[in-house]
Amino acid sequence: MKLLSIAIPCYNSAAYMRKCIDSLLPGGEDVEIIIVNDGSKDETPEIAAEYKERFPGIVKVVNKENGGHGSAVNSGIEHATGLYYKVVDSDDWVNQEAYLKILDTLKGLLKDGKSIDMMISNFVYEKEGEKKKRVMSYHHALPQEQVFTWKDVKHFRVGQYILMHSVIYRTNLLRECGMRLPEHTFYVDNIFVFHPLPYVKTMYYLDVNFYRYYIGRADQSVNEQVMIGRIDQQIKVNKIMVDYYVDEIERIHTNGKVKRYMQNYLDIITTVSSVLLIRSGIAENLEKKKELWTYIKNKDGRLWFRLRYGLLGNAMNLPGRCGRKISIDGYKICQKIFHFN
Repeated sequence: MKLLSIAIPCYNSAAYMRKCIDSLLPGGEDVEIIIVNDGSKDETPEIAAEYKERFPGIVKVVNKENGGHGSAVNSGIEHATGLYYKVVDSDDWVNQEAYLKILDTLKGLLKDGKSIDMMISNFVYEKEGEKKKRVMSYHHALPQEQVFTWKDVKHFRVGQYILMHSVIYRTNLLRECGMRLPEHTFYVDNIFVFHPLPYVKTMYYLDVNFYRYYIGRADQSVNEQVMIGRIDQQIKVNKIMVDYYVDEIERIHTNGKVKRYMQNYLDIITTVSSVLLIRSGIAENLEKKKELWTYIKNKDGRLWFRLRYGLLGNAMNLPGRCGRKISIDGYKICQKIFHFN
């Protein structure tokens, strides 16, 4: 069995996937790199086959019909043989020093008979054209270099949450929690992080800048105008996360801190949905914003109250054209601070 399976979802990724794969090869035989070709129409399958031939003990290739990012992540989980599972998008890469430290840490934990459900590390916004890179770290909220549980987690800052770039999950936990990402849907990386959280009991945080998150392509899914154009998919993901929280969280009997963290996560996701709907300036999208908040209220009044009258919810629901302008100005400030989109 491999220590770590790393899935690379690829769709027409020929122009940049080599950088991603090359950054993962130093993991050697401890790692299984699963290149998931999601029905690409460029040279992606040929490049994948080349790496499989050159590194047969490390690289595995899965060729499938196009189903979107979530479908590719699902396929990676199905084919993974590693004890742990990581997703690295094909236009991103990892830092070698941090990568090797993560592998050494996982091996050390196993040697000491310690199993963890989730490992967390930092990621870096590699935004095109910016010399100073924004690092998303968690050292203020999480104990460092020790196994810990939810009761040891401190307070996350407003607007901060753990992204797919930050996490490595125990593979069997992903299977046991029954997560299945929707196909032909963008922004499902939020579900990938969110859904397993109630099942996570033990964690480990390494304060290393591991994942390099590239932002800069005009067609990238996180480009603001692209997100506005795909706003219905953002809303779909938002509602799936609300449904899961409301319908499943009590049944699972999860820890109170997990519930609060997941509520904060929903706060951020709903804020993103709301501000994009406002920013579009389209009357139809302003109606969609009202419908989203009504959906949450009808689903769970207590959750709606917490989201609606929290700091972010209040900012996204200021009345009138002037209120919407204030919401957008706040969003722009956050863009400059956190360097997203």
